[in-house]
Amino acid sequence: MFRGFNALTSGMVSQQRVQEALSENVANVNTPGYKADEAVLRAFPEMLLQKMGSNEPGLGQGPSQTRSGETVGSIHTGAYVQELIPYFDQGPIRETGQPTDLALVDGELPDENGRLFFTIENEDGDTRYTRNGNLTVDGEGFLTTNEGNYVLDDNANRIQPNGMDFLVTSDGEVQADGMNANIAITYIDNTDDMVKDENDLFTIEGDANAQDARGLDMTFSVMQNTLEGSNVDAEKTMTDMMSTYRLFEQNQRMLRAYDENMGKAVSEVGRLG
Repeated sequence: MFRGFNALTSGMVSQQRVQEALSENVANVNTPGYKADEAVLRAFPEMLLQKMGSNEPGLGQGPSQTRSGETVGSIHTGAYVQELIPYFDQGPIRETGQPTDLALVDGELPDENGRLFFTIENEDGDTRYTRNGNLTVDGEGFLTTNEGNYVLDDNANRIQPNGMDFLVTSDGEVQADGMNANIAITYIDNTDDMVKDENDLFTIEGDANAQDARGLDMTFSVMQNTLEGSNVDAEKTMTDMMSTYRLFEQNQRMLRAYDENMGKAVSEVGRLG
């Protein structure tokens, strides 16, 4: 009985976490370069059930009799959300007409699990990666994200076009009056090792390699005046949210039934003694 409570409660908690991930995806359906999260569910280990006590005389003999200590079956102990995994399929490309909007378009990549990213310096001076090309120029003339994180060139320096009047070529070179710089395009060979940081940035936690894309055998292009959209499938996500809510409700009804049976065991069965 109590194991049933545990299993149903863990099921409700896991479905709630899935719903939260789906809600976050829906909230970012219009965020440039956003990569949708997928919740990975895992089951807790099964437990084997064994008969306790010993055989009593007079219970009969034969193959149907259960011996002391014999395994009589197993019971599931619930599920949990092990992790949230972003998937990196490229989002749709749309034209904006803004010179500070850049879309990074994947071509032929060396590995199906690898992806290309803009290289960013965050407020702590650490290197981060993003697909969000919705950029701006700050008060000092540096090319930054809307949150103020600096866009880096292929020498890990900040790019300073000193105004909005600049051109970005298809290979990622920023050309402005008195300056030229190649936007750092980084190839990450294993996106399974990438985790989300704040402000649409990613960091590497694992053995993935970050390499300059220009030194590798691959193709890509940078498109100015355009943005890569979110890769969230809004219709599928809404359908998944409805399914998750129904599963939560089913667990809730079963939990209520368990609670009612427990109440009867305490109030009615106890009186029989």
